[in-house]
Amino acid sequence: MSDKKSERFDLIVVGSGPGGYVAAIRAAQLGLTAACIEKDELGGVCLNIGCIPTKALLSSALLVSEMAGAHEHGIIAKDVSFDLGPAQARSRQVAAQMAKGIAHLFKKNKVTHLRGVGRLKGRGKIELETKDGSKTIYEAKNIILATGSRPRDLPVLKIDEDRIWSSTGALMQEKAPESLFIVGAGAIGMEFADVYNAYGSKVTVVEALERILPLEDAEVSKFMERLYKKRGMKIHTGAQFKQAKTSKDGVSVTFEDRKGNEQTLDVDYVLSAVGRVPNSEDLGLDSVDAKVDERGFVLVDRHLSTNVPGLYAIGDVAGHQLLAHKASHEGVTCVEHITGHSHGMVDYDNVPNCTYCHPEVASVGLTELQAKEMGYDIEVGKFPWAAIGRAVASGHSDGFIKVIRDKQFSEILGAHIVGPHATELIGEFVIGRHLESTVEELEKAMHPHPTLSEGVAESALASLGRPIHI
Repeated sequence: MSDKKSERFDLIVVGSGPGGYVAAIRAAQLGLTAACIEKDELGGVCLNIGCIPTKALLSSALLVSEMAGAHEHGIIAKDVSFDLGPAQARSRQVAAQMAKGIAHLFKKNKVTHLRGVGRLKGRGKIELETKDGSKTIYEAKNIILATGSRPRDLPVLKIDEDRIWSSTGALMQEKAPESLFIVGAGAIGMEFADVYNAYGSKVTVVEALERILPLEDAEVSKFMERLYKKRGMKIHTGAQFKQAKTSKDGVSVTFEDRKGNEQTLDVDYVLSAVGRVPNSEDLGLDSVDAKVDERGFVLVDRHLSTNVPGLYAIGDVAGHQLLAHKASHEGVTCVEHITGHSHGMVDYDNVPNCTYCHPEVASVGLTELQAKEMGYDIEVGKFPWAAIGRAVASGHSDGFIKVIRDKQFSEILGAHIVGPHATELIGEFVIGRHLESTVEELEKAMHPHPTLSEGVAESALASLGRPIHI
């Protein structure tokens, strides 16, 4: 089919995830004619089959878990049953609502949505292939690749979304199975463990590394493992997954535990949560000689520029932390660099990690071990939620806030929270680190009472060796 007449934009963004759509909107705000290429629904993985619907399911799972102690609040309910189906349907409604919101923002900011698949066709050119197979060449002075990532297959565990799920398959289930085997105990694995455990599935988790949530502080990981086991989940760390044999009735999985013993389990389904790989293969990178690393991530500099003039990459496809908020931040940084506005560079040492299980886990900066290995003279402060009135009153007092302080300058080297609304509270530490605040300054800022935020101030005091309430 012959090409249609070419159209030109100041900026074309390939991909409409949290990096891509934010970049397109910011470009339009700064006066550029901007287009965003997306073959599926606006919002990318995060909004449609990732962050947003997952959090909707986790909110439902929390309500299910809360029912166990509802009688303490005077809520007496008999013969209560739980059904994943309505929760799953609600999660899809939430995702659809948010996708419509992005379409509205595109219309408001005059961003053109080009529906189809985009590929580079030489410098400053993008070929758009639509669903019917027609192709159109678009030109742009600047192009941003924001194509994201996808779940990674293991050689011994191929995702089919039938018996072997990715996070997408796990999102689409209308019924909780009797048993679920999860390979990988990072944020995705532990969030789905939380959801399916709440709805009655017998959950087993296998992790090759020595602890669950391996990116978090060791003390946080150990605390969460104890809590998950208390809820009835089976967790095997330091274990090697061997194979999965599927049948019409389920999956027979084999793994080697930390003692070297081989174990075989018959389960209904398996969730593969072993990381993600960049969507960089079918972008036409060869047509412009754009460089990628050995894992397929597009190589960029601190301005998110590739080695090709006018070509940029942001979000998962550009590596670093594969997180939505990092991608959005990169989108703004990249566009403001393109337009000559000074936004500053992305501080990859101050990107918060968040896991939305219950209790929540959040962190920023160095772990205690990392700080020691880097040679810092540190003091560690830890403050329990059990000493915070608002946490006790709400019935969510499991966990703690941990602060790692550099003794020389009282710098906030790292902060780690496990407990209620941890993912909201971590922002206070992110801002503190961004402003290069000392621990003393964090405590001197008055925190309202009774609130969970008091725990931030108390943990700062704890790192100085003088907490008030413990």
